[in-house]
Parts: sequence; C-alpha cells; structure tokens
Amino acid sequence: MKALLMGAMAAALLATTAAHAQMKPEDMVEARKAGYQFMAWNMGKIKAQVIDGKEPFDQAKVAAAANAIAAIANSGMGALYSPETTTEQLGKATRLKPEFFQNLDKAGQIGRDFTVAANQLASVAADGDQAAIKKAFGDVGGSCKSCHDNFRAER
Repeated sequence: MKALLMGAMAAALLATTAAHAQMKPEDMVEARKAGYQFMAWNMGKIKAQVIDGKEPFDQAKVAAAANAIAAIANSGMGALYSPETTTEQLGKATRLKPEFFQNLDKAGQIGRDFTVAANQLASVAADGDQAAIKKAFGDVGGSCKSCHDNFRAER
C-alpha cells in the first residue's frame, strides 16, 4: 500500500512538473485568472440567493454553483503558480506578489484551507440548509480574502 501511495505521489509530482514545462508563464496566469473568475461568478450566484436575497432560493442552483467552486478548488490550480508568474516578472499582467514564493508554507496552508472551505460549501449546499450555506459561504470568502491580503498586489 505504501509503495502504491508513493508511486501515486511521484506521478502527481511529475504531472505538475510537466504542466509547468508545457505552459508559458503568461498562459499559466491566464488559466489561473479564468478559474478564479469562474469561481467568483458562482459565488455571486450563491450570494444573490442566500446572502442578499435578490433572487429566490433555488437549492439545485446553489448546489451546482457550490460544486463548480469545489471542483476548481480541487483541480490542482497550484500547478499554475511558478516564480515566473509574479508581478516581478510579468508586471501588471498578474497580481501575484513575489512574497508568495517566499512564504510557501503560508501560501500552501491558505490554499488547503480554501479547498476545505469549498468542499464544505458544496456539502452543505447539497443539504439545502440556508444557514449552513451562509456560514460556509463566509468561510470560502474569508479564505479568498486571506490569500488576497497576503499575496495579491493592488492595482
């Protein structure tokens, strides 16, 4: 079992390395931005129904939006980050501060926390409990804010 796990981990590392080798830094930033924009769009759908009440609550639509967010959170977006994709190298094409790579432990923890929060949002959205969705939505937003506060440059 250990050998199987180690083999899987090695394969994942090789796949991540291969993804870096196949993409230009500008393409990595573009793919990253697209993922975050899609998540933000889905967060907006949930916000309109559960937080603001601007739209009637539709559990199926909220669950679909939460599942989309969780899918991206679990998609391996970490492979789209490299030291060549910061403001230091690409200027205004990105908002990723170089400090991200000087604080990889913190960045990794924020990423893991985001994934946990996104998965929790998907789980409670499937149940339809609006109070639980509201709390989980806040947790996802808080994890986004944590990364922005630490590693996102102002425009």
